[in-house]
Amino acid sequence: MDLHTWITQQVDRVESLAKAATPGPWEGVVDHHQHGVVEASVWSDKLGYYITEKVSSGERHEADAHHIGHHHPDAVLRRCEADRRILARHRLDPNFPYEAACYGCGTYGDLDLPNTDNLNDCPELLDLAHAHGITPDILAGLDQPQPPKPAPRSERRLGLGDILTATNPITTSDVPEALRGPRWKP
Repeated sequence: MDLHTWITQQVDRVESLAKAATPGPWEGVVDHHQHGVVEASVWSDKLGYYITEKVSSGERHEADAHHIGHHHPDAVLRRCEADRRILARHRLDPNFPYEAACYGCGTYGDLDLPNTDNLNDCPELLDLAHAHGITPDILAGLDQPQPPKPAPRSERRLGLGDILTATNPITTSDVPEALRGPRWKP
């Protein structure tokens, strides 16, 4: 599994969790009670009720409620869609059959050489992987992406080598007699 595949799996996991969650939008609500007890709640407009946890008083729990409310399933699904758009741009470049180059990173120079020779070195994908919690050990254990296989000859433009090997060779017996010279050898 290469870096692109690992990130795709992480996005799939986060997306499935968000789809299984209570629908949003949510809002963090904190109610202070006597004796230092706080109800840190998340309000769901679509369901019309609170998801509540009673915790000891403290700013951390209030921040938790507001954080959870901000990251409701709709927001997470939008982030997953944005991640998929980045993954669609930064993929193996089919124009470089000898390298596992990144398509989204573009090219440079007169020869249009790839800016990123290996998809696992793509800065955009490394940033996405960081956001999804990749560790140096996981990154080191990932496979190197394989360059795309060239299309079969029937699906690509013919080159000079293809044309020369596709034509029948001319033999000396095919030459008309009028063109044969005095030193002709059949």
